[in-house]
Amino acid sequence: MDTTTTTSTTPPADDAAWEELVSSALLGTDRRPPAGLAGSTAARDMPGALLDAAALHTVRRRAGLRPGPAAPLPEPAPEDPRAPLPEAARLRLDQLLAGRAAPSPAGRRGAAPDLAELLPQWLALANRHGYKAPPAALPALLDAARARTDLRPQALRLAGPRGLWLARLNPEWRFALRGTGAAGNLPSSGDPEGVRALWDEGLFAERVALLAAVRTEDPAAGLALLASTWSAERAEDRLMFLDSLRAGLSDADEEFLEEALGDRSRNVRATAAELLSALPASALAGRMAGRAATCVGLDRTAPTPTIAVEAPHECDAAMQRDGLVATPPAGRGERSWWLGQLVEAAPLSAWPARFGGRTPEEIVALPVADDWQAELHAAWCRAAVRQRDPDWSRALLGSPAVPPATGPGTSSLAERAQLLSTLPVEERARWVASFVAAHGLSEAFQLLGVCAVPWAEPLGAAVIDALDIAREAGSYPWSFSGVMGLAERCLAPEAARQLESLTARPDEAEDSSPGAGDYWSEAFQRLVSTLRLRAAMRAELTPPDA
Repeated sequence: MDTTTTTSTTPPADDAAWEELVSSALLGTDRRPPAGLAGSTAARDMPGALLDAAALHTVRRRAGLRPGPAAPLPEPAPEDPRAPLPEAARLRLDQLLAGRAAPSPAGRRGAAPDLAELLPQWLALANRHGYKAPPAALPALLDAARARTDLRPQALRLAGPRGLWLARLNPEWRFALRGTGAAGNLPSSGDPEGVRALWDEGLFAERVALLAAVRTEDPAAGLALLASTWSAERAEDRLMFLDSLRAGLSDADEEFLEEALGDRSRNVRATAAELLSALPASALAGRMAGRAATCVGLDRTAPTPTIAVEAPHECDAAMQRDGLVATPPAGRGERSWWLGQLVEAAPLSAWPARFGGRTPEEIVALPVADDWQAELHAAWCRAAVRQRDPDWSRALLGSPAVPPATGPGTSSLAERAQLLSTLPVEERARWVASFVAAHGLSEAFQLLGVCAVPWAEPLGAAVIDALDIAREAGSYPWSFSGVMGLAERCLAPEAARQLESLTARPDEAEDSSPGAGDYWSEAFQRLVSTLRLRAAMRAELTPPDA
C-alpha cells in the first residue's frame, strides 16, 4: 500500500473566493453581497454570514499550508567561568531591576530609596568582585542597559559573554555589539595568536575592548596592534580606536599620532591633535608653544608686570593641520577663537619661562591688558584639564573661600569641576568641603559630582552640616533635591547613624516655606534608609573570605 502523503496547496479558485469576500467587506454587503451568499442569506444577516465565511476560509487556507523549513538552532551560549552571585545579592539584583522598570511616583518621592539610582553602584561593586550575572537576569539587565547608556559599560561587563551571545538574538539589544564592555573573555597578552585572531575577526565591541585591554597591559603592543590594520579601518572605527590611546599615552605614540594628523577624517585629525597636545615634549606641542608665545607675553612698557595679548590674524593651513578649527562658532570672533585654541594646545610647562620664571599662581595673578583675561584664563583652564596638570589647576581654582565670580581662572562651575578632577582625591574633597563651608550648597552641585564616592572626610561632614543649616533655617527645601540625591548615592553608608537625629520634623518658623518641615523630615528619612540599603548591598556582595 502506498503510504506517501502530499500536502496540497490552495487552488486558484479558492484565492478568487477569498478576494470576493475581501471586496464585499471593503465595499459593504449592501452594495456588494458575496456571490456565494447572495441567494441564501437575508440582507440583515449578511455581515455575520460574511465573517463566518471568512473564518471558515481562513481555517481552510491554514490547513493547506506546507510547513516551512526549520530555522537552524543558535550556537550554545559560551561558558562564563566567573563566580556566581551570592543568593542575597542575586535577589537584590532582581529587586533593583524591577525597581528600575516600576513607574516613578508622581509628586513627592516619599521616604523609600530610589532603587533605579542605586543600580549603577550595585553593578560597579559586583564587577569589582568579579561576579557574573545570573542567566535569568540577563534579559532585564540588557533592557536596563538599552534604556540607560550610563549603565552600559558596567551592565555589559556583568552580562559577560552570555550577554553578548543573547544580544545577537534580539535586535533591540544590538547596541551591545557596538559598544564597549561586552567583550566577555578576552585573550591575554601572552596569547598572541588569540589576540590576533580576535582583532582580525571579532565584532567591533570585542575589538574595542581588546585594544583597551592590551593597551592597559602593554601600551606598545596596543599601539602595534592598532597600527597593523589602521589604514583599512573605517573612519568612525578609527576615531574610537584612536581614543583608546589615551590610556598609557606617552612619547612613544607621537610618531603614529603625527601621521594621524593627515587622516581623511576631520574628527580623527582633531583627536590626534588633542592627544599630541597632551604630550608636552611632542613636536606639535612645540609648534603650538611657539605660536602661543608670539601671541601672549609680558608687556615691557607697562609700569607694572602685565600680560599683553596679540591674537592671531589668520589660521593658516599648518595651524589647521595641527588641529585648529578655522571657523568659529556663532557669536565668537575669529581671532579670539584661534587664540583660545592655540593657548589650550600649548604645553603649560612653557609659560613659566615665558613669564620670567614665575609660578603658575603668580602668572594667573598677573593683570591682562585689553580685556583678554577671561579668554586667556579660560584657555589655560582647558589646557590644565587636557594635560592633567594639578599645579595649574590649583592656581586657576584659587582659594575655595573666594567667590567664583571674583576668583582667578573661571567663574564657570562646570569648568571648575573639570579643574578639580585633575587633583588627587583627598585634596579634591578638602577643596569642595571648604567651598561648601564658605558658600553653602546652592553652587556646589557640579563640584560635588566630581568627588570620589563615597565622599571622603571632611566633605561628607560639610555636606551634612550645610543640609542641617538649610533645614533649621526653613529654606525652600525643593531647591536642595539635587544635592540630597547626590548625598544618597555618595555619602559613606556609615553616616546613617549621624543623620538619624535629622529625620524628626523640625519646628517651622513663621517665615519658612510652607510644608518645609515635612519635606525635610521625609528627605532625611529617605537618605538614612538609602545609606542603610547601600550598606546591605555592600555586605551582600562581599565574598565570605574577604
